[in-house]
Amino acid sequence: MDRRGFLGAGLAGTAAVATVAAPHVARAQQSFSWKMTNAYGPGAPFYVAGPGSPTYFCELVDKMSGGRLKIQHFAAGELIPALEGFDAVSSGTVEMNAANSYFWAGKVPAAQFFTCVPFGLNFQGQNAWIYHGGGLKLWEELYEPFNLVPMPLGNTGVQMSGWFRKPIEKVEDFKGLKMRIPGLAGKVYAQLGVDVKLLPGGEIFPALERGVIDAAEFVGPYQDRRLGLQKAAKYYYTTGWHEPNNVTELVINKTAWESLPDDLKEIVRAAAMACNVLSHTWCEATNGEAMTDLVKNQGVVAGPYPAAVVDKLREVTATTLQQLADSDPKIKKVYESFTKFAAEHSQWAGLSEAVYQTQIRRGA
Repeated sequence: MDRRGFLGAGLAGTAAVATVAAPHVARAQQSFSWKMTNAYGPGAPFYVAGPGSPTYFCELVDKMSGGRLKIQHFAAGELIPALEGFDAVSSGTVEMNAANSYFWAGKVPAAQFFTCVPFGLNFQGQNAWIYHGGGLKLWEELYEPFNLVPMPLGNTGVQMSGWFRKPIEKVEDFKGLKMRIPGLAGKVYAQLGVDVKLLPGGEIFPALERGVIDAAEFVGPYQDRRLGLQKAAKYYYTTGWHEPNNVTELVINKTAWESLPDDLKEIVRAAAMACNVLSHTWCEATNGEAMTDLVKNQGVVAGPYPAAVVDKLREVTATTLQQLADSDPKIKKVYESFTKFAAEHSQWAGLSEAVYQTQIRRGA
């Protein structure tokens, strides 16, 4: 073969390879423009804006992908109402939504376990179960029929038990109380005679101020102060029994997810994991000052529930969770996975975190 023939054959071969490879290269370099909705209102720290927030997540994905995946964020009410994100993503109206999985208890009862479980795992334990204990796989299985892919996006850490217009001194004080409280904890309170209300964050203060509700739980000192809840109620209780952690959920339309090349999927996963940690550390960094201000400057009376109240809540929680598990095979599967992991994790936590907090930090 002469030189021209050799070059011709080589170029032809190169063209053939390029033709085969081109679809993969083109797909890898394809750009995507998505929309994300949110269950929380414009400007809300952690839930919408700031370090580790959904807005931060969208910016991080844009940077990490070199602009190949751009996500436009819409707070509650800007595109759809606060608690319609699950259906909007499932139908493909938007590609993503940020919220908490316990908002969808009416559609997927077992989803509540992926926000938090009363008397359950803390931030470290919940993440360990989700990422390494089979939790994420179960979460994905639950959402698959809805054309959704879930993953953690943030975590507040332990939350306050809530704000009350009157003090809680005994279990009987819960009877007839109208309280904003979501998730599994709401089911527990209901067993004690509480009239449970599910309200978006933006509706809590006016309801509490007007007496439409008698008590409300939201997050913790920084977030609660921002809503002005201290102006509507002065008794602020803790223990974190109801939400020893609280996972922000990212749901993605499965069809849209599968359209992404693998590198963009990994960027989304990595950005979500980064926000999960960053958002939690932000909460830890801001709550101390806020609590000090509420107690010292704004007349808030803060402290733990009485021991007898906590004991009763623990008792009713165990019964309620078992009843839920017995009523639904999907809940039972998640419940058994969670409780098995929690029992093993608690043994370690009892020898590590618990000892540190009660002995090492006691004199700090």
